[in-house]
Amino acid sequence: MKFGGGGYVTGLVFHPTTSNLLYARTDIGGAYRWNQATSSWTPITDGIGFGGGENRFHGIESLAVDPNDDRLVYMAAGMYTFEGNARMYMSSDRGDNWTHVDVPFAMGGNNPGRAMGERLAVDPNKPTTLYFGSRLAGLWKSTDSAKTWTQVTSLSSVQMTTAQGYGNGVSVVVFDTGTKGSGTATPTIYAAISPDYVSAANLTSSLYRSTDAGATWSAVPTPVTGMYIPHMVRAADGMFYVGFTAAAGPGAGGPGRLYKFDGSTWTLLKSEDPTQWTSYGIGSVSVSGSGATTRIALGVSNSWGGGEIVQLSDDAGKSWREIEVGTSGETASGWVDDIEIDPSNPDHILHVHGGGIIETTNASAAKPTWKGTVAGLEETATLALVTPPAGASYNFVNSAGDVGLWVQTDLTKPPTLGPGLGWSNGYSADMAWTEPNYIAGFGMTNGDAKVKGYWSGDAGKTWSFFSSLPAGAQQNQGGSLVVTSRNNLVWAPSNSVPSYSTNNGASWVATNLPPLATIGAGGWSRGYLLVADRQNPNKVYAYDSGGATWSNLPSIVYISTNGGKTFTASPGMASAKMASDAYGSTFMAVNPNVEGDLWVADGNTVHHSVDSGTSWTKIAGFASANGASGASLIALGKAAPGATYTAAVYVVGVRNGVWGVWLSNDAGATWTRFNDDAHQFGGIGVMAADHSVYGRIYVSGTGRGLLYSN
Repeated sequence: MKFGGGGYVTGLVFHPTTSNLLYARTDIGGAYRWNQATSSWTPITDGIGFGGGENRFHGIESLAVDPNDDRLVYMAAGMYTFEGNARMYMSSDRGDNWTHVDVPFAMGGNNPGRAMGERLAVDPNKPTTLYFGSRLAGLWKSTDSAKTWTQVTSLSSVQMTTAQGYGNGVSVVVFDTGTKGSGTATPTIYAAISPDYVSAANLTSSLYRSTDAGATWSAVPTPVTGMYIPHMVRAADGMFYVGFTAAAGPGAGGPGRLYKFDGSTWTLLKSEDPTQWTSYGIGSVSVSGSGATTRIALGVSNSWGGGEIVQLSDDAGKSWREIEVGTSGETASGWVDDIEIDPSNPDHILHVHGGGIIETTNASAAKPTWKGTVAGLEETATLALVTPPAGASYNFVNSAGDVGLWVQTDLTKPPTLGPGLGWSNGYSADMAWTEPNYIAGFGMTNGDAKVKGYWSGDAGKTWSFFSSLPAGAQQNQGGSLVVTSRNNLVWAPSNSVPSYSTNNGASWVATNLPPLATIGAGGWSRGYLLVADRQNPNKVYAYDSGGATWSNLPSIVYISTNGGKTFTASPGMASAKMASDAYGSTFMAVNPNVEGDLWVADGNTVHHSVDSGTSWTKIAGFASANGASGASLIALGKAAPGATYTAAVYVVGVRNGVWGVWLSNDAGATWTRFNDDAHQFGGIGVMAADHSVYGRIYVSGTGRGLLYSN
C-alpha cells in the first residue's frame, strides 16, 4: 500500500565511489536501497532472516559498505537493548540476500540516540576488518568480515547493564585514511564515546584514538565535555568535522557545537545556543571537497520550522547560509539527525526526518527546492485493520501509530479520508456490517495524550466525535472496539472492563465482564479483544487471552446474545484448553457469512467453533517453534471458487516448523503456505482479508506499512 514514509529514517549511507548506490536504515522498519532507475526505494529486509520471531531485527542500528567492493554491505540489527543479544548481517549482493551471525551484545535501533553514527565501519585498507561501537558493551572488532567478534578491551572491557539506561556507548567509528585496498590495516581510528560509557568505563574523554590499528587507544582532549558526538566525518584533506550536542536525540536541542579538527587543533565553526524562544541543536554533518572550499551541510535539530533546518557553508565553515527554511516545495524540520551530501553530486543533499527523507538537487541555488523522496519507503505501524463487506466503497480501515486512522479507497494511491487528527495513534475501528458507511473508531492525539472516539456516517468523508468516553478509555489507551449496528458499539479499553453504547457514544454502560487481573511487575498490558457476529447483531464475542504465557491465568472466550450488554463464558473452555498468551500474540475472528462461526488463534494453535463457542475443535498442525508463535493472527475472507467452506481462512503461524501465512479453503482440514521466504516483512503484526476478492489479504510487516496480495 502507498502511504509514503510515515516513520523515522535514522541513517543514510552512500557508497563512496559508485554513483546512486545509497542505503537507508530505519528504527523499526528495516533497511532500503535506492533504485535510481525507478526513483524509488527497494526494501532489502523482507526475506530470510526477518520472519516470525525475528521482528526485532527490523530495528537497524547501523549500516556499512565496503569501499572496495560495492556489492558488500553489512548491517547491525536489534530494536531494543532490553531484548538481549543482537545480530550482524552480511550481504554480497547489495542486500538482496543476507546471512547473519548472533553477537554477544545488545543493540537499540529504536532506542534514544538511534540516529548517531555510523557505529559500524569497514576498514577501507583491510576490508575484512570491521569495528562496531556498541551501546552497552564498548567497542568490538571483527577480522573475518563480520563472522566473529571480540571486544576491544584495550579501549575498555566494561559492559554496562540495561539497568544503567538505554545506553549510547560508543556512538561513532571513523577511519583516518584517504586510501583503500592496501591490505594493511589503517593505523589511525577514532571512536566517539557517549557520556554514559565515559562514566561507566572511567574514561577521560568523549573521543579516543588509536594509531596502531586498534592495539592501543588514548584519549583525545575535546573542546567541550559532557556532550554527545552524534556525527564525525572526514574530508578528503584529512580534516575532521565533529558535532557536539547536549542530548542523544532524536531531535536534540541545544547547546550544540560544530568544530573542525586536524588531529591536534580544534577550531569552532558553528554554535547553537538556547534562547528564550528556541533551542536548536546540531543533529548531523556531511562534507564534500577539501581545503578552503570544503562544502559542509549541517543538519539543525529541534528547530521545528524555525529559522534553521539546513545550514550550508562553501568555505570550510567560515560563513553559513540557510538553504531550506523559506524555500519552495516541501520542508521537514525537527529530527534532522542525519544529513548526507551525495559523493557523486555535491548539489544533491538529503536528510532524514521523523516522516522519512527529503532532498534537494540544486543546493547551490539561492533558494534550493526540496521534496520528499519516499517512494517505496513505507514505515507506518498499523495497530488494527478491519475490512468491510463486499460492495463497500472502501477497501479497509487502517488504525495506525503516529499517523492515525485512515479509510483506504484506492489501492494505488495514499489514503485521504480520516478524522484529521494529525500526529495521532489510531487504536481500533469497525463498521456496521449491514450499513458499512457507518464507521466508528478511537485513538489518541499524541500532542496532548487525549483519547478520542469518532464516527463517520458517509464512509469516512466527514467525521464527528463521541460526546463521552467509557470508563478506562483515557487512562488505559489502546484496546478494541466493535460495531453491532449503527449507533450501537462495544468498546474495550486496554486493562479495563468493556462498556457498551446504544446512542452513538453519548453515554456508556459497563458490561458484566470481569476486571482483568494485573500480572507482571508494573502491570503487563492486557485487554479484551472484541468481535461482532456479522449475521446476528445481538451476538458479540470477547476474548481474554490470559495476558501472558507465564500468567497462570486461563484463556477465556465470552459470548453476549444481547448486543454486548452482558456476557457469559463459553461452556467449551474447559475442554478446549486454549493456551494463555499476550494480547498482541493472539487473535479472534468470525466467519461473516455464517452465524456463530468463530475462530481463535491462541498464540500456539488454532481453535474453531461452529456453535457460538459452545464447543471447540482444535486445528492440528500448528505449534510455536524457533521463537515464532504457532498461531498469532487469523483472518477470514472471500471463499475460493467452488470451495466447500464459505470463507478462505488465513493464519499467521508455524506448521511443521515453518513460519508464514497459511491458507485453508476447507475450514482447516488442509493448509498451504500462502507467502514465501522472500515475503516475511520482519514478521506480521496485523492481518485482514478482503471479502470481495479471493486471495487478497492485507498485512502489516514490522514497521513496513501495509502490504496486500493479489
